[in-house]
Amino acid sequence: SKHAIKTIQWVTGSDFTVARGQQQIEELISTWDIHESWLHHSEFLEKEELKDSNRYHYRACWGIPTRRKPIPRATASVYFVIVISKLKPETSPVEVFFRLESSRLIRRPEEFQFREKWLKDIIENKIILIERL
Repeated sequence: SKHAIKTIQWVTGSDFTVARGQQQIEELISTWDIHESWLHHSEFLEKEELKDSNRYHYRACWGIPTRRKPIPRATASVYFVIVISKLKPETSPVEVFFRLESSRLIRRPEEFQFREKWLKDIIENKIILIERL
């Protein structure tokens, strides 16, 4: 069953602010099909200035708190980069990429439907590692 990938309208380079970037990441996350038991918080990490672009780095940290364990044993992070090209017109939309903490694979939100299973896998692997130590 191939789902249509839900996407959002990204802000232009000239309208971008760090706060607006975080707001848009939250907007994107709200389109993901993730069970309501998952909670997350997002934060701005840093601005990286390159020759041809400015890159704004954010993180969303996920977990499933429960009554018995309000602090989850493990969390999963998704890292986002919002790229503002110095070569394209300021009226161009920003480019957005994300990757999972356990992966080097960089994805574009408009090309990949986010899967809850990715978060589960990260947390399961961490718990296995914790239990081994």
